[in-house]
Amino acid sequence: MKRLFSILFFTAFVVATLSAQVRPRAIGARLGGGSLGSAEFSYQQATGEANRIEIDLGWGGNRDWNRLNIVGIYHWVYNLDGGFNWYVGPGAALGLHAYQSDPGYLNIALGGQLGVEYDFTDRGTNLLVSLDVRPMWDFLGDNNGLGWGSSFGIRYLF
Repeated sequence: MKRLFSILFFTAFVVATLSAQVRPRAIGARLGGGSLGSAEFSYQQATGEANRIEIDLGWGGNRDWNRLNIVGIYHWVYNLDGGFNWYVGPGAALGLHAYQSDPGYLNIALGGQLGVEYDFTDRGTNLLVSLDVRPMWDFLGDNNGLGWGSSFGIRYLF
C-alpha cells in the first residue's frame, strides 16, 4: 500500500510540475487530411491553467461528396520545454455527409486527440502552431469504424 501511495504521489507531482500554462483563448484553423476532413475553423477556450476545450467546425469535399462536421475535444496540456507543449484528450464529433448518388447521412463519432504545439508568445507574437492526430470511432453512416486524421494548426492567441 505504501508503494502504491508513493507511486501515485510521485506521478501527481510530475504531472503538476509538467503542466503548461494555457492561454485564455485561441482562434484559427486546422488544415489536414484523413477521414475527418480537410479544413477546420478552430476555437480554444481555457478551462484551467493546464486544461482547455477545443471546438472545431470542419468542411471538405469535391465534386462527388461534401462534408460538414463539428468536433469538441477536451485537452490536458503538458509543458515539454519553454513554449513547447504536448496535449491529449477525449472528444466527440457530429457530421453531415452527402454523396452525389446518396441523399446523405448523419455521423456520430467518439475518440480523442494527441498533439504537440509551440506557443510563440514569449518570442513576441501571439501565435500557436500545432501538429496532431485525431482518431475517432464512427457510429453512424456508411463508414462505421475507426477513422483518423492528422492536421497542422495555426491559431491567434488572445
